[in-house]
Amino acid sequence: MCGIVGYIGKREAYPILIKGLKRLEYRGYDSAGVAMINAQGALNVYKTKGKVSNLEEFCSDKDYTGTIGIAHTRWATHGEPSSVNAHPHFSESKNLAIIHNGIIENYADLKRKLKEKGVSFRSDTDTEVLVQFVEYVQVKKNLDLLTAVQLVLHEVIGAYAIAILDKRNPDTIIAARKQSPLVVGIGDDEFFIGSDASPIIEYTDRMVYLEDGNIAVIKRGEELKVVNIYNTKLSPEIKTVDINLGQIEKGGYPHFMLKEIFEQPECLTNCMRGRINVEATHVTLSAVIDHQEELLNAKRIIIVACGTSWHAGLIGKQIIENLCRIPVEVEYASEFRYRNPVVGSGDVVIAISQSGETADTLAAVELAKKNGAFIYGICNAIGSSIPRATHTGSYIHVGPEIGVASTKAFTGQVTVLTMLALALGKEMGTVDDETYKAIVRELNDIPKKMQEVLKLNDRIADLSRTFTYAHNFLYLGRGFSYPVAMEGALKLKEISYIHAEGYPAAEMKHGPIALIDSDMPVVVIATHNAMYEKVLSNIQEIKARQGKVIALVSGGDDTVSKIADEVLEIPDTLDCLEPLIATIPLQLLAYHIAVCKGKNVDQPRNLAKSVTVE
Repeated sequence: MCGIVGYIGKREAYPILIKGLKRLEYRGYDSAGVAMINAQGALNVYKTKGKVSNLEEFCSDKDYTGTIGIAHTRWATHGEPSSVNAHPHFSESKNLAIIHNGIIENYADLKRKLKEKGVSFRSDTDTEVLVQFVEYVQVKKNLDLLTAVQLVLHEVIGAYAIAILDKRNPDTIIAARKQSPLVVGIGDDEFFIGSDASPIIEYTDRMVYLEDGNIAVIKRGEELKVVNIYNTKLSPEIKTVDINLGQIEKGGYPHFMLKEIFEQPECLTNCMRGRINVEATHVTLSAVIDHQEELLNAKRIIIVACGTSWHAGLIGKQIIENLCRIPVEVEYASEFRYRNPVVGSGDVVIAISQSGETADTLAAVELAKKNGAFIYGICNAIGSSIPRATHTGSYIHVGPEIGVASTKAFTGQVTVLTMLALALGKEMGTVDDETYKAIVRELNDIPKKMQEVLKLNDRIADLSRTFTYAHNFLYLGRGFSYPVAMEGALKLKEISYIHAEGYPAAEMKHGPIALIDSDMPVVVIATHNAMYEKVLSNIQEIKARQGKVIALVSGGDDTVSKIADEVLEIPDTLDCLEPLIATIPLQLLAYHIAVCKGKNVDQPRNLAKSVTVE
């Protein structure tokens, strides 16, 4: 959740912090704040409810000078969004200021003990407890800041990425992480801090991804020092990060979400590059080559994920079972970790997460690994926590996704799952050569077909105006298209705030048909797949009850078009690859309805991009 950015060097910190916050605002946008130490040694903290633009306005007449500073954009967990609960938080003496991403689970107990010692609090947050605890230990034991932080982190239960300033030591930032991402960028006589690389990449491509339990001591004029809570000095790896600055900017599009929808043909080409050969006859995944024994001998596969990634997992289940004949279960990571699951040696657990930092998915990985399962990660963010925690895996390589509602990450995940199923099925001998080559060829052609689908954008924009009145939507699909219906409904919920549900079309008559009337739009995926005749019957049932049908059909369909209210034609493809084509019109439909309703599609209310808390 939340975004962290920091700077220490020769430049003025404020412009760097503000620009960094804007690049991280997709991580949280309830409130924002900055803390800087100026040349006179004053520690100035400015914060306000709302977006970074509100913070800029608030700071316009303030002293925001200084070459060292930290900043934060918040997604509220403890305490409602307000200027008081916004970060940074002062210690009681106002000598220390802290920013924090994550949740301190034992904050209430710590707060009670500190109150008994006479410490007073200004906010409702768990974060203020942390900085008050650090100061209490620092003063009580007469310690330097690093040692005080180390002692406090011994007592803290939960997840955190923190950065702390001490006005008595204006040349140092202390930063630490546990189960929440934190990156240190190394420049020329300057350092940068970020929740991810996006606010840093403009200034340096040399970065250290802090590991769990790492504490960074960032001092002006010295090399980066990394230790753990026991003060053991560590040797962090400096990585060169390759991110095109244009990938994290809108590039002329009105919103990141629309840009990312239109990037999907190129993204999937990148995803398949080096994995499908030039002749489009063969799929090669290094993870399958390097770990054949574990993967080919799997008794079953368990996919763990949340949200959109869970929908991708439902599609992956069908593809893997069809091509590999291995039983596959798909679990919500948040439920899996708490239900004492039966998992162990011989199981392969596939963890799917765009950010690679999803707290529930990461916890599910640790649980499965502890029980002896082999873990395969599918992520987008290189160097994130889940890839480091898994035995092997595949990156989806779709580039940074800034829009909170996932689009290109979903199709990237489905593409990687498809390639994994093909590679495993080929090695296991469970897919015949003709079927294998047909799927590989068609998968290679999907980006071109996506380009055709994107030509529907203007038509969908016009269509969307008709349906902005709706209070509810129903999405129906069967087979491989059922998870697409669920994903389409999720997109509409996320960004337009219209209630929507995705259902298997055949299940409609077992309850949801009671909702159908003339005010209920129903989106039906009715392409020429194996379930076509069945879905056609479902459409007739809807129309018999005056429901409004928006149908996705195959090109040239002349049956559904006679009974549906609106028809969107998409190119034909193989049933198992249809999700990659059918999902795009649903993304565009959600996008344009939300725009018509005047919603902030990139930053929908109450949501954040990287869910690093439970």
